Amino acid sequence: MRIGIDLGGTKTEIVALDDGGAVRLRRRIPTPGDYDGIIAGMAGLVEGAASELGATLPRLGIGIPGSLSPASGLVRNANTQCLNGRALDRDLAARLGRDVRVSNDANCLALSEAADGAGAGYGTVFAVILGTGVGAGLVVQGRLIEGLNRVAGEWGHTPLPWSTPGEEHPGPRCWCGLHGCLETFLCGPALAADWKGEGHRDAGGIEDAAAAGDTRAAAALERHASRLARALAATANLLDPDVVVLGGGLSNLRGIYAAVPALLPRYVFGDVARINLVPARHGDSSGVFGAARLWDAG
Repeated sequence: MRIGIDLGGTKTEIVALDDGGAVRLRRRIPTPGDYDGIIAGMAGLVEGAASELGATLPRLGIGIPGSLSPASGLVRNANTQCLNGRALDRDLAARLGRDVRVSNDANCLALSEAADGAGAGYGTVFAVILGTGVGAGLVVQGRLIEGLNRVAGEWGHTPLPWSTPGEEHPGPRCWCGLHGCLETFLCGPALAADWKGEGHRDAGGIEDAAAAGDTRAAAALERHASRLARALAATANLLDPDVVVLGGGLSNLRGIYAAVPALLPRYVFGDVARINLVPARHGDSSGVFGAARLWDAG
């Protein structure tokens, strides 16, 4: 039995998979706003799952925003900022009496989609989260690539390529302290603010609004597609992945899958500019399935 938790900005989900990968249990709760609440919430999910399944569930995988520092073992780079500087894996292991393995949520998305999702059968899978935050994970020949500093895939905190001076450069200040990170342009709240103005964070319904004649919605979608295309072109120039899998709420934007590939030729350094851009097969639960596979990943 594999068990995983996806710790998101708004929801925390647990899944239990049997040896064949079939779902035995799934539950979701709202993510608490403080560290102690997050630990208690995850512990409650695990204990409830063990009781319901009648299993010990000795190993737990968790996908989080951010990652564990290889120097200190503490969480860093999390946009759920109450996690930063905390020994999340050790605190939860002590609370539960179970072994805990933690990785970035986009790494978990990549693991899941490479195993039996939209990236299955491809050699190099680059999986992107476009949600409240922006990140990415890389799986090569079935192996999760975390890197020497465990920051492989921190794509959301690289700068927007080929940015327009004034309009896009130096760009908005990111919570990480720098300006112009991809996250500040490509996340859901950024798209909502571009459409409706500062303070708005929900971009739901933007495509329907554009289709109904909302010119601000249409212009915001056009800018978002251009920025995503430039960001993925830079990735193509560096990695040239076999497939790019999109997860997170904005992966549901139907127009992305035609608009972005059409824009790539002006930025990809080559005589062809192909990209297999596909939505995550497992939707917004892909990350939790990947978290359940973290112990399989080594």
